[in-house]
Amino acid sequence: MRARRLPTAVKIVIAGGFGVGKTTMVGTVSETRPLRTEELLTDESVGVDDISGVERKQTTTVAMDFGRITMRNEYVLYLFGTPGQERFWFMWDEVSLGALGAVVLADTRRLSDCFPSVDYFERRGTPFIVAVNCFEGAQRYDLAEIQMALNLGPKVPVMLCDARNLGSCKEVLIDLVLHAMKTRGLTEEPEPQNA
Repeated sequence: MRARRLPTAVKIVIAGGFGVGKTTMVGTVSETRPLRTEELLTDESVGVDDISGVERKQTTTVAMDFGRITMRNEYVLYLFGTPGQERFWFMWDEVSLGALGAVVLADTRRLSDCFPSVDYFERRGTPFIVAVNCFEGAQRYDLAEIQMALNLGPKVPVMLCDARNLGSCKEVLIDLVLHAMKTRGLTEEPEPQNA
């Protein structure tokens, strides 16, 4: 009788600016109830947190989001969503430690908000992709224009996504894992199907 192989654990970071959809993405894709460290925005955050473009946002992640998804019973992706505001960036080192790669979520209404995440992962040498969360009413741009606006190298994948859609989130995660494994020179690549 063949021994059952335990799934390989893979750590993934979901990063990006304030209000870009990190908590939504982790919650959408997680097969378990996600851990969230959301707190209400208060009057104390006025003048500290830039909510232009996301005025309806009422909560903020103060530590991290955490979720999990299994791919083909071979890989378990542990998803760690970072806080977006600058005052919480000190947590990124701990959240990112040991990650295979990262998804940088972007919002074309506030594209510059993802620069700190892009810079962070470039400096650390962490493979990442940029996933443009398609908000209703946001202007659509060609992916090449977004890549140029973010000053990304040609090897950094840029794709569209909807953080509320399970299929879209899975596609982003699959593309990230494949990109990160290729970038890191790992020979065994997952063949995700029906993740």
